[in-house]
Amino acid sequence: MGNCQAIDAATLVIQQPNGKIERFYSSINANQVMKMNPGHCVALLISTTIYPNKNIENCPKNNNSDTKTNPVRLTRIKLLKPTDDLLLGHVYRLIKTQEVMKGLREKKQAKMKHNMQPNQKDRDRGQLHQLIML
Repeated sequence: MGNCQAIDAATLVIQQPNGKIERFYSSINANQVMKMNPGHCVALLISTTIYPNKNIENCPKNNNSDTKTNPVRLTRIKLLKPTDDLLLGHVYRLIKTQEVMKGLREKKQAKMKHNMQPNQKDRDRGQLHQLIML
């Protein structure tokens, strides 16, 4: 009898956007994977969290009204550079380049919007300063 879990630890899993899963039994460079799948970036799957129905109000990105009946799954990923090596025992995901660019644009816009708005503490200090000056 062999140990099946030892084989799982000795594989490298790559999830494609269409649901197909590729397994490699040795480490590979992210650049090689990107060449095999043009128009995609490689990301390391860090964690997946499922928020049940009762916690959806506390869950970030609660925009749709129909999500109140279904659990929400949030997946954290880390984009890899083409020079990074994919290691055995990890799960990676291919992401379309357009989706990566869209996410980066949204992140940049959110950061700019956050920097444009004065902090609540600064506003409170300003109001307090105005009251003191009166």
